[in-house]
Amino acid sequence: MISAAENPIARIHDRITALVPESAIALLMRIGIAVPFFLSGRTKVDGLLTLKDSTFYLFAEEYRVPLLSSDLAAYAATYAEHGLPILIVLGLLTRPAAIGLLVMTAVIQLFVVPAGWPTHLLWLAPLVYLIARGPGAWSADRLLKLD
Repeated sequence: MISAAENPIARIHDRITALVPESAIALLMRIGIAVPFFLSGRTKVDGLLTLKDSTFYLFAEEYRVPLLSSDLAAYAATYAEHGLPILIVLGLLTRPAAIGLLVMTAVIQLFVVPAGWPTHLLWLAPLVYLIARGPGAWSADRLLKLD
């Protein structure tokens, strides 16, 4: 068996791995998944966090989810789309925030946009990474020794 030191492919792989630290990957994952959720939340409000009439209409007529009233679902989804991405970008309570967005993605997939699975799969990847690996070294969780 050839050792990694003798294998030129393994040496190239090791160099590439060394060029991109895990903390940078985690930060990119955090920012990458936060942006679509936060921007979606911004479409549902006027000003800072005042829900638009159109948001209530969407949740009553198009975004119906079981077990929640449409008004409660509108508030919960809109506030989650604002708060959870902010926590994720900061790297604060990252794993619980990522679980929250994962649950939201599952609800959207199952009840709102079943045909949206290609997009939801793209959301799933960074969320699972953050849940499994955490926010990385460049995070409030690490600074506060929460992760």
